[in-house]
Amino acid sequence: MELISKILFGIANSLLIPDIILLIVLFIRAIMLAGSFYGQFITNRKNMAKLQPIIDKLKDHDTQELIDLLPRRNNAPVIPYMRDILEHGGDEDFAEYTISNFEIVVTKDLSVSRLLAKMGPVLGLVGTLIAMSPALVGLSTGDIGAMAYNMQVVFATTVVGLVISAVGLITLQYKQRWYAKDVNNLLYISRVLQQRKAN
Repeated sequence: MELISKILFGIANSLLIPDIILLIVLFIRAIMLAGSFYGQFITNRKNMAKLQPIIDKLKDHDTQELIDLLPRRNNAPVIPYMRDILEHGGDEDFAEYTISNFEIVVTKDLSVSRLLAKMGPVLGLVGTLIAMSPALVGLSTGDIGAMAYNMQVVFATTVVGLVISAVGLITLQYKQRWYAKDVNNLLYISRVLQQRKAN
């Protein structure tokens, strides 16, 4: 039993360095995601302030007006798909194909936020539990220096893991709402175009 415990202890201790490296990598990725999310937030607000009133009253407007209002640069994931649907008129099959492709792009984009939200706490907890063992050993032997160092690792891994998770959760919540609205807009535009084609 003592041999098994030593083997498990050795395996657990060997995972601390990879765990800390993964936490650092995910923290850098979380910072990058937060930066790109802020840019996307500003762009989305500008686009929707300009496009949403026309989309809401598309039945009373010419589709060319909406096409002219679309940004020339594809500054948001939905813009090229919206342009494609508008330019192909009331083609139902093409609209379904385009919306499905947009949903695939959305799923891929959301996967980063999901990964951070789930893996942050897991890696933080792993680092906390691994570093807690040497801290307790240091406490039992009276080595306060070793205990203090290991407790720093315990708190650092927990905090970094929670920050990573927070960035993932916040961006995931906002992006899910944006993309749900985008899919709804694409479906509405395609239905309006199909009705016009039928008439």
